[in-house]
Amino acid sequence: MEQDDPGEALSELRGRRLGALELLQAAAGSGLAAYVAWALLLQPGFRRVPLRLQVLAAHKCGLRPAVGYELNPWLVGLARLHAWRAGCAGSVCYLREDLWKVSLRDCHNVSVFLAPSVLPLLEDKLRAELPAGARVVSGRFPLPTWQPVVVMGEGLDRVWAYDVHSGGPNGQASPEPSSASVPGAPRSQVG
Repeated sequence: MEQDDPGEALSELRGRRLGALELLQAAAGSGLAAYVAWALLLQPGFRRVPLRLQVLAAHKCGLRPAVGYELNPWLVGLARLHAWRAGCAGSVCYLREDLWKVSLRDCHNVSVFLAPSVLPLLEDKLRAELPAGARVVSGRFPLPTWQPVVVMGEGLDRVWAYDVHSGGPNGQASPEPSSASVPGAPRSQVG
């Protein structure tokens, strides 16, 4: 059996046109590789987002407008797909923006799903920007120094709700326990 020169074999492959079967195999291989990357890297994070925190859940509860902020374009696309499938794509909005750069001054309902390491910074932002009567719902991890009004769910689906009793631009927000409901809901946002 004669061994081919690798350079000669490569030049032969370059000069050859791909047929339909080869193109189909390349497409299938690429699709499989993309699926494996999604299944290993992205999909576990999608499964772990509590359903109570999705913008669609806020929309279904009557909170309008429902706006979601996310930096990851894949998650924004997936969220838009879910909104379309639920029939409310025209009523909810997903923006690829940085939550830290967005003003929350007009928000009365905010739900967040963030890592514990950034929650102290989030407390400062919420304290500085949210108006009195706002409600904050945090999924998976509680805000470190605020006292929740309600805690619901177990394990990965656990959420903490907080009411803001006084607020404004001077950072006077005081998240203390209360049984008061949130007055009005002109704006709902998810981070």
